[in-house]
Amino acid sequence: MTDQPSPSLSGANFINIGERTNVTGSAKFKKLIMAGDYAAAVDIARQQVENGAQIVDVNMDEGLLDSQAAMEQFLKLITAEPDISRVPVMIDSSKWSVIEAGLKCVSGKPIVNSISMKEGEEQFLFHARKCMAYGAAAVVMAFDEVGQADTAARKVEICERAYKLLMSIGFPPEDIIFDPNVFAVATGIEEHNNYGVDFIEAVKEIKKRCPHVHFSGGLSNLSFSFRGNEPVRRAMHSVFLYHAIPAGLDMAIVNAGQLDVYDTIDPALRTACEDVILNRDPDAGERLVALAESYRGSDAVAEKAAEEWRGWPVTRRIEHALVKGIDTYVVEDTEEARVAVRDAGGRPIEVIEGPLMDGMNVVGDLFGSGKMFLPQVVKSARVMKKAVAHLFPYIEAEKDPNAKGKGRIIMATVKGDVHDIGKNIVGVVMQCNGFEVIDLGVMVPWTTILQAANENDADMIGLSGLITPSLDEMVTVANEMQRAGMTMPLLIGGATTSKVHTALRIEPEYKGPVVHVLDASRAVGVATALLSETQRDPFVAGVADEYDKIRVARANKGQSALVPIADARINAFEIDESLKPGKPLQPGVHVFPDWDLADLRDYIDWTPFFRAWELAGNYPAILTDTVVGESATSLFADAQKMLDQIIAEKWLVAKGVAGLWPCRREGDDIIVHVEDEKHVRLPMLRQQVAKREGRANMCLADFISHDGDWIGGFAVTAGHGIESHLAKFKASHDDYSDILLKALADRLAEAFAERLHQHVRTTLWGYAPDEQLTNEALIKEQYRGIRPAPGYPACPEHSLKTFLFEMLDVHRTAHITLTEHFAMLPTAAVSGFYFGHPQSEYFGVARVGRDQLEDYAKRRGVDLATAERWLRPNLD
Repeated sequence: MTDQPSPSLSGANFINIGERTNVTGSAKFKKLIMAGDYAAAVDIARQQVENGAQIVDVNMDEGLLDSQAAMEQFLKLITAEPDISRVPVMIDSSKWSVIEAGLKCVSGKPIVNSISMKEGEEQFLFHARKCMAYGAAAVVMAFDEVGQADTAARKVEICERAYKLLMSIGFPPEDIIFDPNVFAVATGIEEHNNYGVDFIEAVKEIKKRCPHVHFSGGLSNLSFSFRGNEPVRRAMHSVFLYHAIPAGLDMAIVNAGQLDVYDTIDPALRTACEDVILNRDPDAGERLVALAESYRGSDAVAEKAAEEWRGWPVTRRIEHALVKGIDTYVVEDTEEARVAVRDAGGRPIEVIEGPLMDGMNVVGDLFGSGKMFLPQVVKSARVMKKAVAHLFPYIEAEKDPNAKGKGRIIMATVKGDVHDIGKNIVGVVMQCNGFEVIDLGVMVPWTTILQAANENDADMIGLSGLITPSLDEMVTVANEMQRAGMTMPLLIGGATTSKVHTALRIEPEYKGPVVHVLDASRAVGVATALLSETQRDPFVAGVADEYDKIRVARANKGQSALVPIADARINAFEIDESLKPGKPLQPGVHVFPDWDLADLRDYIDWTPFFRAWELAGNYPAILTDTVVGESATSLFADAQKMLDQIIAEKWLVAKGVAGLWPCRREGDDIIVHVEDEKHVRLPMLRQQVAKREGRANMCLADFISHDGDWIGGFAVTAGHGIESHLAKFKASHDDYSDILLKALADRLAEAFAERLHQHVRTTLWGYAPDEQLTNEALIKEQYRGIRPAPGYPACPEHSLKTFLFEMLDVHRTAHITLTEHFAMLPTAAVSGFYFGHPQSEYFGVARVGRDQLEDYAKRRGVDLATAERWLRPNLD
């Protein structure tokens, strides 16, 4: 390979890197590559060069594509094109094998995009030496073992460290292209306001400390908040380059044809963009957002009318801001109200008790009457919290230590459980209605809960849980409250809880009031009744009477008859052996350390997202629903905006692992041959409810052949990296963004499970190589095979996750851990088994008899009490 230095890498001119030959950035290019139309794809590269691209960025990272083969074929084709080969090629991939394959196919001096210290110094230097061996320049990301650099200090620290390491192995400094991370600005999050300045200042400093290096950046990330508004995005990019190029930025991934000349930008827009990018004042983002709408062609008169409320009296402005969820002016309005109250001889607490609570009462009334919905209420809470945070120092100065609000409630997700979205929503709604909420967080033992209730003179305790073992933990808490002689009400909530379970299992353990709360909209009414001098006694008596009736009805109800387990096994489902899938194309364990979030976005099932916010309806019809459509549409827009940021700024990392192993059935057990000398026995449960003629008593083992078969397993998460962002939202009193991010992480994890299952069916196992299903078809499970998860109806026993995690080495491969009650951390995680037989289907085990319980304990190798604890939800 002859060295052909790029004229632009060593020159003074700014370099435009063409980005359209990238399957992750161009839908058109992706479609052509997926269809095998390489001739048309080469034309796109040619057009890039003709339009001013001085480097062509080529990326083939697509889950359904043989990325290495596609990279090799495309690079060989463009190398043969004189019009294209005159500019350098940037080989762009998250997989080193693809990069190295590309390096073997290009002439001249290629550029590797990218290497970083994300996986440590050893791997970083290994890749750097490879680049040197191929004569390639390298984009070095400001990314280390901790994560991506966001502040100027972190950018400088990481890049200087990388530079010293590269110098120690003789890497040519002129072949280093640092990418200090361009992040989105004007997002509405205060911590993001300085991202533009951080980048520019970091480039200046790194240039001083690291002689002869170059700088690049992904320009489109900067303006992600304004997707769909191209005039504003073009202006932002031009203004950013105007300031970043003199600082030392040499190149950027940008469409050269979509940049404006700095001097020709509308002065008002140019100033607004500069105020944002240079972080000239904290309100710059809001001003640019308002101005940006005029570039969408919106009516300026309507814009002016929307701001007329700013001329109203301050109490009315506060009410309007609370109802509409507008937090832009709430601090200045709250301060104005505080000063007015002080000048009238009042105390700062009166601002809360007066205009703020008046506004929240309007919110509560609208919510209670069904004219306002949960996402809007959480936005209102954000406004309220910012106002209270402003008043807090003034109130603290004259605080009555014994004062408390409408009522004080201790809330906790019980020990062994890590899910808190529902609890957080209830807490927000309670606070909106004047209650003081002390949230103890997740995995809270009963000792801590009782201690907090006593120390804080609480009026009630609220328990939350998502997984079935949490039900037992709630029974324990109730039992310990009784032993401690407590009398305060106990509220029970969470996805696995129910009125029936509360009546049968929890309420008998505690003589104080025990109430199951169905959802956030009911919580305020329940808590208000329990603290009311006039309503409490009749309400408590009514609930107790209702629970008594449930117990009597349950005792008198003839439950479905159970057949002996031996008879149930005789009535097992028999598969058609001729239909069982063949040997996987790629057996064994496959690790996916950083799946593309942009790819997962396309596989999201949005209906459960709206249900998490207590909005009833199916997506996309919910967006036009006559009742909740407006709220759902606004929530969906906020979700899309945050998703843009999550992807552009790499807030989350999706890690996953999948395995495919030979196996065989042995009774109701599946024997998995993980390695030559390692066999894992997976005991499965069988339906025992008596079935009518022709209906089998199902067990997952039925879908596996006695004569040898294959089974898979997986574990995925989209929750790595979430904690730092949640902490920022908590610090800025932004429950709305906190809950929104958790809900989106959950959706991405579920999307990852769906996407990985598709990859297994079509590629790894390969029994459905020609499958072409829409996302709607995937959501409806119109494919061959199932992926039941431990803890769900067909496989209700959570402890089977321990086998799965050991087989896949999940702690190391995907960095997911299990709590003592088998909940997964991070919480945005999914795991389960793969069954490939076309007759496999989902079902519910439901109730099991004492005979199967005793048999299961022997098969699991545990004592009867342990098995009984694990299977309690399925026992009589």
